[in-house]
Amino acid sequence: MASSQLRLAVVCFSNQNRSMQAHHILSRQGFNVRSFGVGSHVRLPGRSPSQPNVYDFKVTYEEMYNDLLKRDKQFYRQNGILAMLDRNMQIKPRPERFQNCEDQFDLIITCEERVYDCVVAHLNSREQETCQPVHVVNVDIPDTAEEATLGALVICELCHRIQKADDMENEIDRLLLQLEKKTRRSFLHTVCFY
Repeated sequence: MASSQLRLAVVCFSNQNRSMQAHHILSRQGFNVRSFGVGSHVRLPGRSPSQPNVYDFKVTYEEMYNDLLKRDKQFYRQNGILAMLDRNMQIKPRPERFQNCEDQFDLIITCEERVYDCVVAHLNSREQETCQPVHVVNVDIPDTAEEATLGALVICELCHRIQKADDMENEIDRLLLQLEKKTRRSFLHTVCFY
């Protein structure tokens, strides 16, 4: 990939925390990156785990921010949700659903195994048109602000290594093994085709 720009997607469940933190860091490093969620709706923590705030993917980050301000400004400021939405507004207008994207990528990185399964199933359900390979890699990242930042740094290092590789197709497995040893995180990897 050394001679061309890596086309990259990062995917979590709701396109709020993990994928957006990685999107933020990768874009600051100059990567051509997009981020997505795979859920049917966007879910943000509410006052209790059984009462999340649920939004359609068409709702902007600003609209979510303003809605939560009205509901309980102090609570959502204290738990970091308003700061997260503020960061997200600086990156793009609204969350995006991976299943609605027609763009092609060289590398898709998912942030948990169930998201990886959804991405792979979606890619495999499409009719192959160009037979262009896309590498799908999962790194499990717990859904907290601190872990999202740590996970984003691991994703960023992986992308730098792949970007510098002369032949991603033949080197990605070795690069993943090296990073597994360094970070003590395990990766899932498969190849799908467009």
